[in-house]
Amino acid sequence: MRGRELYQLTQLANRYLNSQVVAQVQEAWTRRGDEQVRIERQRRRLARKRAWASRWLTAWLVITMLCGLLIVGVLTGAVAEGDVSALFGAIAAAMVTAVITFRSTLKLAMSKNAQREFDTRHPPPGLPAAAAAAPAALPPKGSAAREPMQRLAEAEKALAQVLAQLSGTASMPAAVPVESVAQAQTTSAEAATALRAVSGQLVAVELAKDHAPPLERGPLVEGIARLREQLDEGLDGYRSLVAAAGRVVAASSAPGPKQELTEATDHLAGLAVALRELSDAAG
Repeated sequence: MRGRELYQLTQLANRYLNSQVVAQVQEAWTRRGDEQVRIERQRRRLARKRAWASRWLTAWLVITMLCGLLIVGVLTGAVAEGDVSALFGAIAAAMVTAVITFRSTLKLAMSKNAQREFDTRHPPPGLPAAAAAAPAALPPKGSAAREPMQRLAEAEKALAQVLAQLSGTASMPAAVPVESVAQAQTTSAEAATALRAVSGQLVAVELAKDHAPPLERGPLVEGIARLREQLDEGLDGYRSLVAAAGRVVAASSAPGPKQELTEATDHLAGLAVALRELSDAAG
């Protein structure tokens, strides 16, 4: 299929996405977005508890050390020489602060464990694709699909990091709605899957060409060129999403550029649909 035909198919896919199905998808994403907002709110609450537990532990450690210095001062005569009541008072204060310090240490450890368990159940946005998923195997060396798949793997890592920035942290609010980031993640994953399916077809055609009689290799060579064009076009769409997300991070204080992420996501969704239909048709 020529690039013109692929463009027409992409336009049809975009019109399809803008129909009634989009309303259903947006409604589903809204429901999921509400859940994501609740999860992120709880994540920030746990992070604040951990931060405050760390601060209180530091404060009580300092007080305990001061009480210890006071005891040493009384014993050496540097402070309240010969005053037994001062000595017992310093010891009592040191014991109290030591107990409070121990309890603060336990509270900090519990906060860390709670945050670790929560992150295990609900991985932060952007991390699953980069850390949990095993890297996909690249096509063989010499294959026309190897270089695009290398660029796709690099783009996936870059997108995961950029979307993690857009999701916000405990100290930095999210630059875009949580549902927009989640939609970009899902769409990028679908597009990457479609691109890898086309890559698998390209490798298979290359293998067939290598074992075909010389007079029958012409159509296979043309098929390899068409599949490579599809890979390049789909990869350009994927990298456009990375660029749009990067621009939103760079201009997070301005309201205008944030729309770019939605537009790039919609465009990539159309490419993903077109690539899947091409892959299904070839299969």
